[in-house]
Amino acid sequence: MKVDHFLQYLIPKDKKFYLLLEKASGNLLTISHSLVEMVNASSPERRKELIKEIEHLEHVGDEISHEIFHELSATFITPFDREDIHALTSALDDVVDYIHGSAKRIELYKINVITNDLVQLASLIEKCADELHKAIHELRNMRNVSKIKEACIRINSIENHADDIFDNSIARLFESETNAIEIIKIKEILSSLETATDKAEDAANILESIIVKSS
Repeated sequence: MKVDHFLQYLIPKDKKFYLLLEKASGNLLTISHSLVEMVNASSPERRKELIKEIEHLEHVGDEISHEIFHELSATFITPFDREDIHALTSALDDVVDYIHGSAKRIELYKINVITNDLVQLASLIEKCADELHKAIHELRNMRNVSKIKEACIRINSIENHADDIFDNSIARLFESETNAIEIIKIKEILSSLETATDKAEDAANILESIIVKSS
């Protein structure tokens, strides 16, 4: 192996990983926008279009994740722990997967009436995605760790709010709905949306771990 090729393995590919993680969080933010637009769509046709867009963005997210994992296997030195890069990438991909799963269930279960609880949870997912995208952009400059910490705190608060909405919506569902099949359908969608906020909190926890290790 030539010396210059050998040195390429030793030089940290900081910009590469930062760009890829920002790409992953940007895709998450885009798919969360599509989710919010989908649950607020005024026509079934528009909703179907957005569900297809969400499915496409889920595939994009998979491709970004695979690219990051490939870089991890090919790079000797990383800007921070490779385990944290892998875990953060997986957590971001999990949020995307649960967004896609929620949208797909709405389509498969033929849900025609989108309740306010579904709309609220979708909005909270979008807020989590926005905070994650901002925080990941700050990884480039660890001198602004306070901004990352603040974003993580807000994500934790949003996740707690999502828990409350989920619990109350399930309680109302059991009180008002008598059709057991409909209960199962709505409960699965609500659970998938709420889990997306859990996964966003997982990503925030990983970001906090990166900060601690870098301090």
